[in-house]
Amino acid sequence: MEYRRLGRTGTRVSNLCLGAMTFGEPTESSFMHGIAASSETSWAMMGRALDAGVNFIDTADVYGNDGLSERVIGEWFVRNGRRTDWVLATKCRFRMHQGPLGSGASRRRIMLACEASLRRLHTDYIDLYQIHMQDKDTPEEEVLRALDDLVHQGKVLYTGCSNYAAYRLVQADWVADKRNLHPFATLQAEYSLIVRSLEREHIPYMERSGMGLLPWSPLAGGLLSGKYHRGEDAPTGTRLAKWQDRLKGLDQADRNWRIVETLRHVAAELNTTPAAVALAWVRDRPAVSSVIIGVRSVEQLDDNLKAATLVLPPEARARLDAVSALPLDYPYSFIQGFDGTW
Repeated sequence: MEYRRLGRTGTRVSNLCLGAMTFGEPTESSFMHGIAASSETSWAMMGRALDAGVNFIDTADVYGNDGLSERVIGEWFVRNGRRTDWVLATKCRFRMHQGPLGSGASRRRIMLACEASLRRLHTDYIDLYQIHMQDKDTPEEEVLRALDDLVHQGKVLYTGCSNYAAYRLVQADWVADKRNLHPFATLQAEYSLIVRSLEREHIPYMERSGMGLLPWSPLAGGLLSGKYHRGEDAPTGTRLAKWQDRLKGLDQADRNWRIVETLRHVAAELNTTPAAVALAWVRDRPAVSSVIIGVRSVEQLDDNLKAATLVLPPEARARLDAVSALPLDYPYSFIQGFDGTW
């Protein structure tokens, strides 16, 4: 297992991060109902990942019903007493209860959400506390000030953000610098062979600033696992069988299926799986600190773990780069026309 700096921090994390969105069996009201893992399976995956060298786990208060994922992880800590073996990341921002105070990234919401996560996780500190999405109604200074106070209180060691626009990243860094506040160490965002839009603005800025990228959905909801075929229904029990609207959108893009076919060819040549190839491609992209893998069985975890050490030959990487190349519009196409690159 390779270990990398967690963005702007000195802490080193495994190049694969165990995503816990699937942890616990939620009720029918949850978007993860029917496609999640039992508590027992979740605990088995935590043990297996740790044995394989994974030391980084990511969750959020909104995963499952009433903080279910956090409670499952917290119970593992209680049973095993190995809290310090993990770099623990969680998030707040999305709705946890009804009413005007049930969501958002105000100071009040952040402080109360952090305390609730600490209780559910049975820990007295969170290694990486992230804002799950930018809040247009809350000034960035209020967000950063609240997080900075949590750091000074010792309840949070590092802070990060997720699903932020590039302009908001720059604004957050400016505020942190001018107000002497702790800046975001990382950005968690969707990134895969299918979704490469971060390469326009986010990743160039992150390379220059030192912020680390934590890609989520690196397999595009499972499409890049190789088990889906064009024009066919999704296999029963899979995420895209439940998320039909997302499958419909993915299925209509010819580019996506060219990527899947190229993945299958490269995987066959390397005697591995399409998922391992797709994860290895993301792992080696600029600014990436760790790739978040979301699995719901030990077997899926073992398959994804192959990506930790898989070496992609330059020729294979070039084919994947080409088939998934990002379409350019203005101003990127204009810049590329003069400079040859953007």
